[in-house]
Amino acid sequence: MSERKLFGTDGIRGKANVYPMTPEIATALGRAVTHFFQGHTKRKKPLIIVGKDTRLSCYMFEQAFAAGVCSQGGEVILTGPLPTPGVAFVTESMRADAGIMISASHNHYSDNGIKIFDAFGNKLPDEVELELEELVLNLDLMPVKTGGELGNAKRLKEVFGRYLVNVKSTLDNSCKLDNMRVVLDCANGAGYRVAPMMFDELGAEVISIGVNPNGQNINSACGSLHPELACENVKKFRADIGICLDGDADRLTVIDQDGDVVNGDALIGLFAKFLLDTGKMKKGDTVVGTVMSNLGLENYIKSLGLKFHRTKVGDRYIVEYMRDHKCILGGEPSGHVIFGEYATTGDGCLAALKAIEAMKYYDKTIKELIKEVNLYPQLLQNKVVKEKIPFKDIPVFQTALKAAEKSLGDRGRILVRYSGTEPLARVMVEGEKIEDVQEICDNLIKILSQELGS
Repeated sequence: MSERKLFGTDGIRGKANVYPMTPEIATALGRAVTHFFQGHTKRKKPLIIVGKDTRLSCYMFEQAFAAGVCSQGGEVILTGPLPTPGVAFVTESMRADAGIMISASHNHYSDNGIKIFDAFGNKLPDEVELELEELVLNLDLMPVKTGGELGNAKRLKEVFGRYLVNVKSTLDNSCKLDNMRVVLDCANGAGYRVAPMMFDELGAEVISIGVNPNGQNINSACGSLHPELACENVKKFRADIGICLDGDADRLTVIDQDGDVVNGDALIGLFAKFLLDTGKMKKGDTVVGTVMSNLGLENYIKSLGLKFHRTKVGDRYIVEYMRDHKCILGGEPSGHVIFGEYATTGDGCLAALKAIEAMKYYDKTIKELIKEVNLYPQLLQNKVVKEKIPFKDIPVFQTALKAAEKSLGDRGRILVRYSGTEPLARVMVEGEKIEDVQEICDNLIKILSQELGS
């Protein structure tokens, strides 16, 4: 397969108004998506859903992308701010041909990105992204539309209500949130309206933070990557649970009643046991993680009589495997959790409801429930790099890596990779002793700093 020039692990992403995240590329991509789906629809004009988060540059990109769709003869529905899983759901619900989410997820507001869903709410496979790249970089491959062939656009502001009703419907009828106090951090992002409304309508007492977006404060000292304020509020208000979403609300961080952050892999372990005990899964079924998933999680899943499969990093690879092998649970330690029975992508609001449902089912706190999942000490460090040189082409790093892997044996793992969305080298080390993990990780990062610079 050819090397992708625009798409990373989760769509196209980068600094807003700097190549490749420019309005020109967005317009070209709008044309390419429309042209591609014209060959996969019975409609005369493909219908494209376009959602966004709350960052300032989204205004620029939604208009630019919509212009590309219209110029290629498609019809656009602009949803306004809507969680990524909401765009995926609405795309299928409204029988659209494709869905677009304009967001850089957990990144700084100065970044932005574009994710694409097919008619069923699934992220596009690599081969389709390559085909779209070819069209974007060679606009002459697409015919020019004129006159009545051009498309149109309209805005539906209340479309998030469809998503709200759908997520609420996933909660078991016997599960009530009355007398439950929830601290909810929406990261000043795409979930700032729908998430508080959802918990409020389900009867919970909601203490909301991160619900005043101004275009520049998305993910700023709040949300799933910065849960400190939410942790303080859980303790201050004696909440039963804290929920932190990221900028596009497709992932979450859970906080227990003592104000401590719950490990994402421990949460997946809890969900596996919950689905098994409630008959949604049976012995021999497979839970899907990634190469970043903790070895302790894998061991716990297997102890339940379930199988565990690892994919490449990225929730779309998890979803692809789940769909092909009829799995109903998958996720990443970062907080992406996919419940295949209800959604085609990670969904922070849905995962939050399932965590609460598990608490109610077992009549235990989240802290008590995750005690069974014994995770290995794990450390992840990032190094900013000027150039993503293949690790195999750095001899001194390879020597150190092999020596470290030999010292760990089968009692640990090392994973090195470049971020698909940022100029970062990532080093993940896990093992039985945190001292060994720390030493190995520090040494590998030091070598990368010397060899790759920043």
